[in-house]
Amino acid sequence: MVNNPAMDLQKAESLWAHLHWLIVLGQQGSYTAAAARLGVSKAAMSQRIAELERAVGVTLVRRTTRSMRLTEAGQQLVDQTRDPFEQIAHSFLQAQDQAGEPRGLIRVTAPVALGRQQLLPRLADFLLAHPSIRVEMELSDRLKQQHAPAAVVLGARENGRVHLVERICRRAGLASCPHRRHGRKQ
Repeated sequence: MVNNPAMDLQKAESLWAHLHWLIVLGQQGSYTAAAARLGVSKAAMSQRIAELERAVGVTLVRRTTRSMRLTEAGQQLVDQTRDPFEQIAHSFLQAQDQAGEPRGLIRVTAPVALGRQQLLPRLADFLLAHPSIRVEMELSDRLKQQHAPAAVVLGARENGRVHLVERICRRAGLASCPHRRHGRKQ
């Protein structure tokens, strides 16, 4: 954090949620998307970021009518706090796993056609079977790995064939699974 003598440890601790919101804003790239991911209003999102900026004494986000971007100080703060927040989230999920029932949020990005034809028709049954799981699904023909730890993409044409490539981007120390193409590991 920026060196601000008036900001004591108790004040810093009261801003941890604000830091998390800044990290989400940096990941999502817009107030609207960040607010939706956090399940809050855009106004609440803006207010939290403004409170954080006042507390640290510097501008963290440059806003225009059409876009936002983190300032150098904002990006530095996100870079320095993202990994600890991800570790906390991972530790929390590990503790929840001991309850036995799957729970939490699954974020998936998939091509529009695959999502409509294969994933969405199965989603209601999945959610009924696992009521403690929430699903955020983005259907897009453009891969945005930074938004979803799991993404299914259609691969490039090779020898006139279209290959389905399953790509799992594992975070928080999870091992990646090898996928297969033409019957051999890639």
